[in-house]
Amino acid sequence: MEHNFGQESVHAPGSIDKSRVLSVKPLRTLVPVFPSPNNPSSSSNPQGGAPFVCVSPSGPYPSGVAPLYPFFVSPESQRLSEQNAPTPAGQRVPTGPISTAVPINSFRTPTSAANGDVGSSRRKNRSSGQFTEEEGFVEINEDDAEDGTGDGTGKRKGKRGRPKRPRVILANIDPDALANDILKSINPVVFEALSQPDGSRDSVAYTLLIYEALKRKLGQVEENTKDVAGAKRPDLKAGTLMLTKGIRANSTKRIGIVPGVEIGDIFFFRIEMCLVGLHAPSMAGIDYIGTKISQEEEPLAVSIVSSGGYEDNVEDGEVLIYTGQGGVNKEKGASDQKLERGNLALEKSMHRGNDVRVIRGMVDVAHPTGKVYVYDGLYKVQSTWVEKAKTGFNVFKFKLLRLPGQPAGYMIWKSIQQWTEKNASRNGVILPDLTSSAEKIPVCLVNDVDNEKGPAYFTYSPTLKNLKPTAPVDSSAGCPCVGGCQPGKYTCPCMEKNAGFLPYSATGILADLKSVVYECGPSCQCPPNCRNRVSQGGLKMRLEVFRTKDKGWGLRSWDPIRAGTFICEYAGEVIDNARVDELVGENEDDYIFDSTRIYPQLEVFPSDTEAPKIPSPLYITARNEGNVARFMNHSCSPNVLWRPVVRENKEESDLHVAFYAIRHIPPMMELTYDYGIVLSLKAGQKKKKCACGSAKCRGYFC
Repeated sequence: MEHNFGQESVHAPGSIDKSRVLSVKPLRTLVPVFPSPNNPSSSSNPQGGAPFVCVSPSGPYPSGVAPLYPFFVSPESQRLSEQNAPTPAGQRVPTGPISTAVPINSFRTPTSAANGDVGSSRRKNRSSGQFTEEEGFVEINEDDAEDGTGDGTGKRKGKRGRPKRPRVILANIDPDALANDILKSINPVVFEALSQPDGSRDSVAYTLLIYEALKRKLGQVEENTKDVAGAKRPDLKAGTLMLTKGIRANSTKRIGIVPGVEIGDIFFFRIEMCLVGLHAPSMAGIDYIGTKISQEEEPLAVSIVSSGGYEDNVEDGEVLIYTGQGGVNKEKGASDQKLERGNLALEKSMHRGNDVRVIRGMVDVAHPTGKVYVYDGLYKVQSTWVEKAKTGFNVFKFKLLRLPGQPAGYMIWKSIQQWTEKNASRNGVILPDLTSSAEKIPVCLVNDVDNEKGPAYFTYSPTLKNLKPTAPVDSSAGCPCVGGCQPGKYTCPCMEKNAGFLPYSATGILADLKSVVYECGPSCQCPPNCRNRVSQGGLKMRLEVFRTKDKGWGLRSWDPIRAGTFICEYAGEVIDNARVDELVGENEDDYIFDSTRIYPQLEVFPSDTEAPKIPSPLYITARNEGNVARFMNHSCSPNVLWRPVVRENKEESDLHVAFYAIRHIPPMMELTYDYGIVLSLKAGQKKKKCACGSAKCRGYFC
């Protein structure tokens, strides 16, 4: 939390009670219009609401369906697209750095080889025999799993030759209607930002927040549909719906910087990069545009994705040796790569000297079968050559150099990897584990800013203590789900309280932003690993308390955090209002969590701007004992929000405060939440000056 610091006593060596650990002294003008469906064979109107079809990200695609927006194309348009795409009138390409923008919606992706049939870093495509990129770890269809069981015919076989279950198009769910319900709740100001052809930081954030809300709700609803066989892909469905309705940031394809996208930004799904204009293809690793040169048109690369499928050399943070696309086809067999499409675009970019955006795919530590994509900034293609790959066939190699003076992106990940795997030395480490083993995962205490040796002492406690519990508001015997709560089990009382759904996905992601989350508790018969007990398992990511430059101590994560992920609860002691007044009068209120404050949550959804409706007011003090949550600083533009969590307990009220990620949070980015506003200050209570540095800073917090 934000603090002012005075001189603190330092114990002599050997005199520290190791059962206690260090603490810190707290320093509307537009209305969305949803057009009716157009002729699916027409791709000329990007605002047209094309009929919704769910297809695998790797195909096979029905006649007239393509893997990228506009998804419904005429047969004559299913050919090489980027090289034949329209270019702004009068555009000339200099021999030096290039800055250009072409409408993304004017680029059509054919069903076969347009814009790169295969990009760098692919997983195997079971239906085409090519390498493709998975869109995310949780929604991957079992047919798309990396098990090598595909036969290239589109028919699926199990590991013992058993046919796999066919994909089923949802018959009783209208994704378009569900999307419209969500979109109607959006602040009209958001659509003003999204209506601009060039993006901004706000428009990028709005786009991803809307995508997350739609994707998670689709996934939650589909889980309860019993007539759907196999895994589902709400990530692709949500992306398709948004592109069809024209809800995106940066509607033009461009060379160089993408407005609103910053180096270090992370993405868990390829479609997210398409929605914000960073990398348009949902599968291909090389994105390019057609550019007019004199009387001829040639392709120029705008971005590449490198994530380990090919023989890329990614060890050096300033140099990338990138393997070209093509040359692998399971049906036709491996072959030499050809200087065409993406490979040709990279070769032309080497001669033209234009900037190329590089996105690196990293292993998701929390889910090793998945990927996290980090935007690493601008590179230039320095050289290219041909060499034999492990397959024995020729492949193109491209050497790209990172432009100097850019913020760290990929190297942050490399540093964390070295700390973890190689025990590399690190400056400023005060304590390797602030929790003294109270948590399953150590929390490091670091100061590489000044000479402060640590905050004052407090007892680390990972749980909430209520010395004066009250009777529960609703009497409940809990759920009878001995094997754990499952989607679609409408007899489960815990699901009934959550409007008939499980509040979390199978990977623990909060499904929506309802006011109260009802979890299973002591009265339930489900096991500790039940997916409706997400906030009860303690820390699940590697966090560290660190010294900030101007806000005292703060909290950040070594691991990337996906939007909707549970981070921690606010631990401490539950107190009453009288005790709050007493602490305020003593100027000791910096560690008080007050649920009665006004907590602006998300600008996108105005209905979530007030304090969540909880059964009774909750006041928690973490002054004498608490957990990592006490170190989270305030921000007027936070990346974390809180939600009240009620655990089923027939003996006493079991109310907790849990923190979840609002959006994807890159490693080593400070975790912040909005402390809220007190409508009427208590006697002796003063507003505190805010140092969050946000463009939307209110100037103070209470």
